[in-house]
Amino acid sequence: MEEYPAITHVTAEAIPPKFRVYYDEPAAAMLIAGSMRERMHLYDLSTDRPRVILCIGTDRSTGDSLGPLVGSKVAALNNRHYHVYGTLAEPVHAANLKEKLREISLRHRNALIFAVDASLGYPENVGAINVGMGPLIPGAGVNKSLPPVGHIHITAVVNVGGFMEYVVLQNTRLSVVMRQAEVIADAFLRLAEEEKGPEQPLTTC
Repeated sequence: MEEYPAITHVTAEAIPPKFRVYYDEPAAAMLIAGSMRERMHLYDLSTDRPRVILCIGTDRSTGDSLGPLVGSKVAALNNRHYHVYGTLAEPVHAANLKEKLREISLRHRNALIFAVDASLGYPENVGAINVGMGPLIPGAGVNKSLPPVGHIHITAVVNVGGFMEYVVLQNTRLSVVMRQAEVIADAFLRLAEEEKGPEQPLTTC
């Protein structure tokens, strides 16, 4: 697996703090797209780096379906800007994540990876969508040991954490997860429309 590309000519103080917005705010998708764009500019994008969206999760758990829902929605838009991994039909989860990372490394050299995953949090944060710099740690909320993924990460707080996480994920309201997924997918589409340069062919894996 290739190393993540370095953030060039940027001090720690210049890295934007984690951005948070709630899915039901009217301008949520626009704000998320702007936050992702701000972070992209901190990477060396002087070459046409492939854009990969890696959506982590499974369709077998309501709360953990956030990633595959986003992947399916972006793929359905038939936007040729992104290579999408992780959909409802072909999810990326704990059992195949390392294999998919190797595949991405071989097929999309020097790719810029957006990692998308569900998360659990405090009651007041349920419904929030977060954008952060650097990788996320998949499965951390349910005590799984998986490799860090992504150069920019997008997480959605789908339910309350801290106790019986597997049960909580299974009993998460689908309506909230669906709305969050719609907002995140819309943000990716807005970002693609704003970016200039040659488009990359869409790949769903």
